[in-house]
Amino acid sequence: MILETFPVGPLQCNCTLLGDEAAGEAIVIDPGDEVDRIQRRLLALGLKLKQILITHGHIDHVGGALKLKRLTGAPILLNENDLALLQMMNEQAAWIGVPTPEVAPPDEALADSQLVGLEKFPARVMHTPGHTQGSVCLHFAPLNMVIAGDTLFAGSIGRTDLPGGDSDQILDSIHSRLLKLPDETKVIPGHGPATTIGSERRTNPFLKP
Repeated sequence: MILETFPVGPLQCNCTLLGDEAAGEAIVIDPGDEVDRIQRRLLALGLKLKQILITHGHIDHVGGALKLKRLTGAPILLNENDLALLQMMNEQAAWIGVPTPEVAPPDEALADSQLVGLEKFPARVMHTPGHTQGSVCLHFAPLNMVIAGDTLFAGSIGRTDLPGGDSDQILDSIHSRLLKLPDETKVIPGHGPATTIGSERRTNPFLKP
């Protein structure tokens, strides 16, 4: 197995590459920027990209997806509840003062409970609205790992003051979905260091009763 997470773009979004070297296949999650770097890594590892998975429709997570699709032919998957955010890309780019990336509707929707990923390393989609209405987390049960997007961070939770955000909803998503996972589950958030479900359950100040 190949598992690499590295920050990309001005907001340092965590982009994750998961590969099965035996099958020669990979998925990439949240290629928000630096697509040439991502492509070079895929080529260096000899991996064919099978899916581009987007946890939500904010520019720092989806901004490079269409370019990566054009380079690799891999389909883009995004929850349909965030299609409105794709249509706001000009506004999103203005928020952070960057050029507007070209985006397009996803090739497939990421629906709750859908199975995605690689045959050897599948992930179950968990719809976790709150940061955005289409936010999803990807639970790789065989790897005891969840890619949490901007729903849960080490010591924090996703902001809810942007379009589609809802503070009550994100807390419900975390408590009803993420905190149901085993304590030892590794959490790779959309920004910052990795953590575990148990650590966040015990110490995250936003999750205290």
